[in-house]
Amino acid sequence: MSTPSPRTTPAEPGTEPLGTEPLDTVLARATTAAESARRARPADRARWLESVAAALDAAAARLVPVACRESHLPEGRLSGELGRTTFQARLFAERLASGALDDIRVDHADPHWPMGARPDIRRTTVPLGPVLVFAASNFPFAFSVMGGDTVSALAAGCPVVVKAHPGHPELSRLTTSIATEALAAAGAPAHLLQLIEGERTGADAVQDHRVKAVGFTGSTRGGRYLFDLAVSRPDPIPFYGELGSTNPVVVTPAGWAERPADIAAGFAASCTLGAGQFCTQPGVVFVPDADAFFGSLPPLTAGPMLGERIAAGYAAALDDLAARDRVCTALRSPGEDGHPDIALLRTTTDAVLADPSLITTEVFGPASLFVEYGDLSEVEAVLAGFEGALTGTVQGGDTPDEDGRRLLDLLAGHVGRVIWNQWPTGVTVSDAQQHGGPWPSSTAPRTTSVGTAAIDRWRRPVAYQNVPADALPRELRDQ
Repeated sequence: MSTPSPRTTPAEPGTEPLGTEPLDTVLARATTAAESARRARPADRARWLESVAAALDAAAARLVPVACRESHLPEGRLSGELGRTTFQARLFAERLASGALDDIRVDHADPHWPMGARPDIRRTTVPLGPVLVFAASNFPFAFSVMGGDTVSALAAGCPVVVKAHPGHPELSRLTTSIATEALAAAGAPAHLLQLIEGERTGADAVQDHRVKAVGFTGSTRGGRYLFDLAVSRPDPIPFYGELGSTNPVVVTPAGWAERPADIAAGFAASCTLGAGQFCTQPGVVFVPDADAFFGSLPPLTAGPMLGERIAAGYAAALDDLAARDRVCTALRSPGEDGHPDIALLRTTTDAVLADPSLITTEVFGPASLFVEYGDLSEVEAVLAGFEGALTGTVQGGDTPDEDGRRLLDLLAGHVGRVIWNQWPTGVTVSDAQQHGGPWPSSTAPRTTSVGTAAIDRWRRPVAYQNVPADALPRELRDQ
């Protein structure tokens, strides 16, 4: 076994929660599990995921109340999120079993290949090894212990070490316990899934040579800190961070003329969904007439935030943005019973051109900045210099006109998902989904953290040249 790096020593007294295994022990176990997981057939990995999905569904009555208590999210939302979590596990299982997730390329030997005789070359993928996943605060199930990062890494054949989020530690421990029992019952390698806690422990794990890749969902500041640790190692590793995003929405003149009530109602629901604590919340909205838009809005309400730390961060970010030059507050509805303020700010395209940070500053909560424009060419000038986002939306007329098509094309150069006449909140799990975009929305814009393509983050290609059939990996054999 390799000698542990100096950074794997236990955290300072009082910084690591009681009841957790030493990091060195956890990573040694993950390294051992990696050898067995690497050799497991796709059908075996599918069985592991099916077993976990069934166990989590069966434990819903235990899991959801704990999630409610720790996250302050309503029962209905959490029950639905648990269903999403088990669905994505089953989706990966089905795709593994059918071979749909294979990435195989075969070049048979060709003595007449134009650049000279070509040998037999066959390309497949292998898992990277132990993966570290940082759980998110705003999705206690779907982006946490058994969320998309973990499921896709297990599907690839990688052991997973999850760094629990401090916002829901009890739920993290309970989910891990249920999942590890289900994995054992399905015949998975021991210690395929493990849990660690504490910020220092998580940072130490990023720097340990036994960790081969990292998945992260959270703030730009936290993600950038961990990304720098990952790439500054003596052996740099991939860091897949899904970070902040303001998700610009452009309401075209045709859209506002044809669908004003629908657009206003859709915005109200999307902005306040989950108290605005979604990475796909519409944080910036370009409108031809801000006064008319505000006058068309239904009453806005939002539930409680996930915790005091997030609520304080939201209030500070909102106050900062509202105090910027040429930004004014159109609406700020004080929250009751500990609920957050709902805020709509407004500015102009001229102000954004003078200070582009106005539309890249994420306010994680039920607030949006409205940018009023006189002509769509102003919006195009602003977006031409826009940094990356997870999504970009065009709210146009019933069918795309020339303006709509031009905006869709422009947004595709800056975001990971382009949307027409729908809203960015709600990220379905599917084969074609893309959840990731240019910096600062993610650290790896060529990858996704949602959907079956997420598996590609956790494996690397290997080509076999002139290898006899009986020595090839099973998936590369002709039969």
